[in-house]
Formats: sequence, structure tokens, C-alpha cells
Amino acid sequence: MVFRSEEMCLAQLFLQSGSEYDCISELGEMGLVEFRDLNPSVSSFQRRFVSEIKRCEEMERILGKTAKNYDLSIRGAFQEQLQRLEMELSEVARNKEKLQRNLLELTEYTHMLKITRTFIHSRSRVSVFVQRPRDSPSPAHRFVSGLIQRVKVEAFERMLWRVCKGYTILSYAEVDESLADLDTGEINKSVVFLISFWGDQIGQKVQKICDCYHCHLYPHPENDEERADVMDSLRTRIQDLNNVLHRTEDYLRQVLQKASESAFTWVVQVKKMKAIYHILNLCSFDVTNKCLIAEVWCPVSDLANLRGRKGDATVPSFVNRIPSNDTPPTLVRTNKFTSGFQSIVEAYGVGDYREASPAPYTIITFPFLFAVMFGDLGHGMVMTLFALWMVLTEKKRRRKRSGNEIWMMFFDGRYIILMMGLFSVYTGLIYNDCFSKSLNIFGSGWIIHSNAHTQKYNAHPNVSGVFSGPYPFGIDPIWNMAANRLSFLNSYKMKMSVIIGVVHMSFGVVLSVFNHLHFRQKFNVYLLFLPELLFLLCLFGYLVCMILYKWVAFGSRDSCLAPSILIHFINMFLMQGGDITPLYPGQVCVEIFLVVVAMLSVPVLLLGKPLYLYWLYRGGKGLRRRRQGILHIILILLQFDFADVLLHQVIHTIEYCLGCISNTASYLRLWALSLAHAQLSEVLWAMVMRLGLRVTTRLGVLVLVPVFGLFAVLTVSILLVMEGLSAFLHALRLHWVEFQNKFYHGTGVKFVPFDFSLLPSVFEQDGLL
Repeated sequence: MVFRSEEMCLAQLFLQSGSEYDCISELGEMGLVEFRDLNPSVSSFQRRFVSEIKRCEEMERILGKTAKNYDLSIRGAFQEQLQRLEMELSEVARNKEKLQRNLLELTEYTHMLKITRTFIHSRSRVSVFVQRPRDSPSPAHRFVSGLIQRVKVEAFERMLWRVCKGYTILSYAEVDESLADLDTGEINKSVVFLISFWGDQIGQKVQKICDCYHCHLYPHPENDEERADVMDSLRTRIQDLNNVLHRTEDYLRQVLQKASESAFTWVVQVKKMKAIYHILNLCSFDVTNKCLIAEVWCPVSDLANLRGRKGDATVPSFVNRIPSNDTPPTLVRTNKFTSGFQSIVEAYGVGDYREASPAPYTIITFPFLFAVMFGDLGHGMVMTLFALWMVLTEKKRRRKRSGNEIWMMFFDGRYIILMMGLFSVYTGLIYNDCFSKSLNIFGSGWIIHSNAHTQKYNAHPNVSGVFSGPYPFGIDPIWNMAANRLSFLNSYKMKMSVIIGVVHMSFGVVLSVFNHLHFRQKFNVYLLFLPELLFLLCLFGYLVCMILYKWVAFGSRDSCLAPSILIHFINMFLMQGGDITPLYPGQVCVEIFLVVVAMLSVPVLLLGKPLYLYWLYRGGKGLRRRRQGILHIILILLQFDFADVLLHQVIHTIEYCLGCISNTASYLRLWALSLAHAQLSEVLWAMVMRLGLRVTTRLGVLVLVPVFGLFAVLTVSILLVMEGLSAFLHALRLHWVEFQNKFYHGTGVKFVPFDFSLLPSVFEQDGLL
């Protein structure tokens, strides 16, 4: 983690013809450079390597189709192999489908023969008269048999009756086994039917009705001997088909197993090939020298590694650093610990090139502000143990990459949660708060003289006790029993929030100096930084000094005589300090001086920079030549718009001056959320755990077990998850708005190197892994 982004440079790569693919592949393995598009006016369909990209997409299609259709388990002369694999699998699949269809037809035919045999025998025993049509040329009795879906039977029967006008006999029975539909492949119940009729005309109508209802018709034997022969033939054919199907499935399984051993490598190769050709399309072709020219952004610290790259080509490629006025992308190097905090910063915006980064300070300030709102020793220990478990098992968890986005969000922020838990333990000790209970570790600093039956003190502890000395660390546990406990904690946490807020904002203003000095804008130190710091410290810095002075000057004995700081702060602006008792001698003069300095800093902040730039623009050429940095760029412009600069400075001045007031008030959320968390914890203890602890019988332990389970569930769900998320969001807001806006613009462009290690995330999106 560095305090500002890496220094970048623009380099030109000359890739010799015939070796450009290998060179780009090597750069992808190194992950050092970001390529620029040298053909912005050329459409993607007219670039040099379009046909190669199309071949890669065709190979991706084959792999995706194979993995989807055959449930390919991916574990670990290329295009021809994929095409042969696709043809072989397609042919095997077609043969398997044909065999399954034949097997299903034979199975249906077998069921039809078994069931219709009972129909014929029952009709031979029972005499049934069916009127034969007058126009029937032959008295021959004919049959139509087959299978139909069960849901269509009723409609099928009604249609036969209406069209054939009773000249048919329909018998049907349900098949016990569920069969697949030959067309859709759905598993459903089927019904075997047998239709008896006379005459060709009725037979044609029956045939058309069967076709309309998608019936599966099979020939009906004339007698029992023929039926027995057909049954024997069907059993033999079904057995042969089953044997062939088993062999086909075994062969298909062998082909898939062999393909799965190389599938991961194939996917990676296809993705790499496609990425390389995309990069090659960004390069320009030099016809004279017959080479490809590429422009890349590269960190200056990695330029030696880029030049030391060795290719396999006979004519080596070379690197040439070129000057550029374009703004480079921003690169901030991180590791597994700092990456989460850098993500918090970049969620607000990617920093400008070489701008001071807030991430190193956020590692401390973010979990601390969170802990100020979340401070509880017990809750902090639970959060710390949860984060520590994720940290210790991170290697195993990373290998078992989960698809649950919420869990992955927690896992990626495991170090942030660990720091928040540790700081919460610290602030919990400061607040002396553990699951809403105080810990008397060092013994109270108050010696109380009160009735033994008194459960709460009716006033400040010094009314009924003797103050023997301060508590060594944190808040004295006696305050947990005092009647004025809430008002004491309100005053303490509110003032503490103001102090933390002013210090945090002042630190942000101080960090802006490093940006001004780095970008050679020393005039901003005098015309921006000093007025901003004076305005902030003369008003709200003085408020912090009054809070600290009151804590030191007024002890516990004379706390009732301590004046209200809020009244003194308001009178400071009204110039009416003489109406009340001053905090210290000469207070009125000091306050008048501070207000005057703060008010004088406003016009300097408002007009200083625009007037200076205007004076500098109207100065001589010699003065302009001596200026450096961004100021030099401003002065060489054809036209200097004073009104535009003044407008921007007016907006900045109003935003800063009003922001000092609103931002200071915004830090009071530290006080509000801390009290809310403490009160919720106390209410949860009183409503759940206290009920279980009141049971003093022998069954009390049995009652305490479910009560403690309920208390644990509510603690985790409400106080840890919901309250933790609330404190996290508020700490995020305090960093983005109140801290980072003092020195961090966040309008840069992130450095995205050409790196093959980023490709697996693309595989997961495509569903190939």
C-alpha cells in the first residue's frame, strides 16, 4: 500500500511480424501493461484479426454446447480437435436418441398387445350387437389399436361417438408404467385403446380422429397365434436394443471422460486466444517495416521488466518510452489485507493520477469510527472471532468458491471485519459495556454511602458518595447504577463525537497540502489550504479546545457550576461574551480575534486563487516560462476565462464553509448510533435474559437453555448484523463526504492491465466453469 498512486509512463511496442502473437501472450502472463486503442475510427468488423476472433467464438460455442448438452464435468491442432469432438458427440447422440425412440415404440407395442388381448377375450364371451353401416361393402370386422395420453381420452371418446354415430366400439385401459412421449420426451400416463368398426368409410374417419389426437397406432394381430409370435419378436428386439443402448452409453461416457480431462485447458486456451486477438486489433500496422505498433501504459517501476522480456522470434521486439500529455490511469498496488480498504475508497471514485490516497489512513480511521458507534466488548469479540475464522480458513474457502454473493461479500471483507471487531473490543472497554453490562475490573473510583436497599442512586454519585480517584481505564462501572447515567453518557459521547469529527476533518485538510506540493501548486497552500485550516480551527477547533478545557478545569465537585459550552459558542458569534461568566480570563478578546480571523479567511478563499491566476495570466512571458506543473498548462491556454474560475471558486468556498458546519454536525451520528446500540443491547438483555435468570427453581437451568438460544439469535441478527450494517454505512458516509472531500477528487480512471489471471471470472460469467 502506497500513499499515492504509482508513477506511469507511455511506452511504444514494436512487435515484429510473425512473433506478435507470442509477444502479446507473454505480456498477458506478466500483467504489466494496459493497451491503448490506436484504431478508434475503425469499426470492430473491419479490423485486422476479425476472422481469428470469429474462430475463437466458434470454439467457445462448441465448448459451451458440449458442456451444457452432455453435462461435461470440467476438471482440467486445437480447433480441429474441438470440431472432431463435436461431430463425434453429435453422431453418438443422434444414434442414442434413435435407439431410445425405437425402444420406446417397442415397449408401447408390447403394452398394447398385452392389454388388447383382454379386450378381445372379453368380447368373445359377451355378445355385443353393433349396427353395421348399410353402405359397408364387406361384413369384415376390423380393429384400430394404439396409445393415447390419459388427459385426451374423454375428448377422444366423445369425438368418436359424434363423428362415427355409434358405429364403433371403444375399449381402453390405463398402462401401469409411465412412458415418455415420443415427440416431447415428457413422462406421463398413457392409455391403450382398441376400436372395432365395419367398413372403409368408418375406418377413414377413425384414422383421421386418431391423427388429430396424436395417437400412437400399432398393427393389431388377427389371432392369438400371430399375437404370440409378435410378442416373442418384440422381447428379442427389446433385449437387443437394451444391449446396444448400454454399449452406446458406455462409449459416450468414455468420450466425455476423455474430453473432460482436457476441457479446462481448452477453455483457458480459447479465452487467451480471443483476448490476444482483441489486443492485436488495438495495434496499428506499419507497412514499411512490416510490424505491429502498440502503445501501452506501464508503471515506471515495471518498465525494466517489460524491456527485459525475451521472445522466441528471430528479430526481437523492442520498447520505446514516449512523452505524452494525456492523463495516465491510476494504479494503487494492494495485497489481500489492503485490497478491501482500497475498495471502500474506490467505491466513492477512482483517485486522480498521483493523487494522495486515503486508503492507508482508512485502515485505521474506518474501523475506529465504526467501533465508536458499535462499541461493545461482547459484540466486538463475537465479530472478531467470526472474522478470525474466515482469515484462518481463507485458503480452503477460496478453493471452494461459493456462488452466494452475500457470503462472498463477507468473505472478501474479512480483514475489514477483523479490524472492526478489534476496535469494537477496544471501544467496548472504553465504554465499559459488555452485552449492556459493566465490568468492575479495577474497582470503582466512588465510595458510596447509601441504604443497602437502594437499587439506583437518585443523582450524581458525588451526592451520596466520595470521589477517591479516576477509574484507570474507561468509564467507571458505578455509572451503570446511577439515575443520571443516560445524561452523563449523552454529554460524554456527544462531546467525544465533536472532538473526533474536528480532528478527522482537520487531518483531511492537512492531507491536501501534499497534493498541492506534489503537483507544484504552492500558491494553493497559501490561497486554499491556510484559509481553509484557519476557518476550521478558529471556529470548531476552538470548540474542541473549550471542551477539553472544561474537562480539565472543572472537576467532579464543581461540575454543577460548569458553564454550558454551547451557550459560550453561540455568544462567540454574537459578540456577547460579556453577558455570562467567562471560562478563563481574556476569553472575549480571544473569541473576537478568532471570529475575525475566520471571517477574513473567507474572502481570501473566495478571491485569492482567481485573482492570482488572473494576475499571472496577464503577466510577462518570462514569468510564464518560469512556472511549472498544471499552472503552466493553464497559462499557455489561448484564453483565460476569469468568470469561469471565479464561479468555481465561489461554489468551492460556499461548499467548504457550510460543509464545516454540516460536517461537524454529521459526526454527531457517532453519538446517536452509540447510544442506540447500547440501548438496544440493554432492552434485549432486560426482555430476554433477565426473564431466564429470574427462575430460581431446579428447572431454571432447563429454562435458561432456550432463553439463551433466543438471546443469541436476536443478538446476532439484530445487534450484530443489522446494527453492524448500519454503523458500517454511517462510517462509510463519514469517510466519503466528511473526510475524503477535503483532499480527494476521485475522478481518475483505473489502471486495467492485460492480465490472463483475470480471465477465470469471465469463465464463470459464461457458465463454462
